[in-house]
Order: sequence, then C-alpha cells, then structure tokens
Amino acid sequence: MLNIIEILDFAVKNYASDIHISSKNTPFLRIQGVLRKIEIDHISQEDLSIALKKMMTEDQWALFQKEWEVDFAISVDKLARFRVNVFRHMNGISVAFRIIPYEIKSLEDLYMPEAVKELTKRKKGLILCTGPTGSGKSTTLASLLDRINQEQKVHIITIEDPIEYMHSSKKSLIHQRELGSHTKTFGNALRNALREDPDVILVGEMRDYETISLALKAAETGHLVLSTLHTNNASETVDRIVDVFPSEQQLQVRVMLANTIQAVIGQRLVPMKNATDRIAVIELMLGTSAVKNLIREGKSYQINSVLQTSAKDGMQTFEKSLQNLISNNLVPAMAAGEVI
Repeated sequence: MLNIIEILDFAVKNYASDIHISSKNTPFLRIQGVLRKIEIDHISQEDLSIALKKMMTEDQWALFQKEWEVDFAISVDKLARFRVNVFRHMNGISVAFRIIPYEIKSLEDLYMPEAVKELTKRKKGLILCTGPTGSGKSTTLASLLDRINQEQKVHIITIEDPIEYMHSSKKSLIHQRELGSHTKTFGNALRNALREDPDVILVGEMRDYETISLALKAAETGHLVLSTLHTNNASETVDRIVDVFPSEQQLQVRVMLANTIQAVIGQRLVPMKNATDRIAVIELMLGTSAVKNLIREGKSYQINSVLQTSAKDGMQTFEKSLQNLISNNLVPAMAAGEVI
C-alpha cells in the first residue's frame, strides 16, 4: 500500500523543494531546481486515489471529484507543512507537493540586502515580491512578515490560497485567513479587511483586477500591503498592474501606484555553492522620487536604467546581485548562465 508520508519524509531529508507523485509512474523530487526520480515501483491509480482520499477532508475530496483539481495545504507533525495540488491527467491522477518548513527563515538567513530589511519599518504603501513560480516569493514575504511580527505592535491580516507559512502572534496580533476555509473570495476578504483595523495586510497573490484594485486602495488609505505577482522584473510589474485596468483609468492608476509603491523585490533562485539549498538573486526597485516620476509618466521602460545607477539608494539589478553572490563565494560562477 502506498505510504505518501514516507515519500514526504524522504523528500524533506534529501532537501527537496517539491514532490510529484503520479499514477502509472514513479515519484519525482525537485532538488536544487532539478527533477530526480525515486527508484521505486510505479504507483497504481487505485493506491494513489485511496492515499489521497485519506489525506483530504470530505469537502476537498468532493471538490476534486467535481472540478478534477483541488488546492489545499496540510501539516505533517515533526516534518513540515505542504502546499498540495491534486489533478487529473491522461494516465490517471497526480499530486504535487511544495515543502513549506515550519521554521520561518530570517532575512539574514535568506541573505537579503540591507535595503530589503529596512522595508519592514515602513508604515504604509505597497511592497511586491515578484518572480516565476517556485522562486521563493512566499518565503521572502513570510520572513518580512515575521520580522514585523517580532518587532512591532501592529495588527496583521493575511489572505492566502492556501495558508502556507504559519505565524503565531508575537509582538503583533496576527490573523491568517484561507480562501475556501475562512473566506469565499480574495475580494471579499480584502474589502472587509479594511474594516478590521489592520496595520499590515498580506495578500497571497494580486491575481486579478478586483484584488489589485483593492490592494492599491488599502495601500493608499494608510496600510502596509505585501503581495506577489508572477512577473519577471520591476518594469514588467508596473506595466502588469497598470494594464489590468481599462485605458480610461490607467493614468489615475499610475498616480496611485506611484504614490504607494515602496518596493518591488524580484527573485530568481540558483543553487548555492557547496550546499544543498538555493539562494535568491534579487532585483530591488525602491519607491524613490525618480522611480515614482517614471511610473507617473508611463516610462516604466526606463526603470532598469535607474536601478543600474541607484546603488547608493539600495537598489540593484539581477546582474549586480549575482556578481555580489559570486564575489562572496555563495554561488558558483556558472550560475550566471542560469539567471541572466
């Protein structure tokens, strides 16, 4: 009989970031960004179906039967938390696990630039963490939130799908809400969050017009808003936000974004040197006067030039970040080809 917990335990002990278990195949682990096969017998659809049904709640199983795919998160005692996606495919069913450690790494453990650490002191505005899927965005946001939680007496509300890193109230009061379990839509949760006396709001992903509009409104009305976008760099992030709105609203949106943006943290992961982990190469755009003016004027294509010439303000390009990591012997020189 298939024992998924044993596979998850093996994955954690071998420093995997993701686990893929598919019917009529052997499991695969993603280690340092590369998929590696576990040499065990192929898994039958019946065994995988039985194991997954035991792992899911009745509601989750019913949703999977209806929609043929479902997202949720589970915790395994003394091991880790996992973000889970179950889906149907040509050969049956499959499940993808993303490992979320119980321990939230500090900004120092993540080798974040000093300018990123200073962002936790901001009282209002918009901080965005961007990058492709699996680039460590959730980990960075969790670390930023944990620093605020440790140092400030504020009310933090998170809206996630699903809840990934789990936070307990320290100096701050923190409430975590999950789509489907604690709220029916991101929009409802974000709209009502403004009536719940928050100081800091984390939105798991700015995924559509409504969420982006409400997040901008929250930042504009004096809250610190943290969120993610699947964009590749700072200029693309600005364009993505503006382009979500109808053309007649875009001038106003550029002004709102310029007034609220605190930072865009772009990330790409590369393997560390002589280690089993990966490290983020960081592009950092800060909301300086020069950046705000470019956003207002619709000249986002010039943002990269500002990053290149604003090191004194704490900004940096991916190229500069990678050079620093190589100079500090944290990543091998060959990593340059994997990032830039």
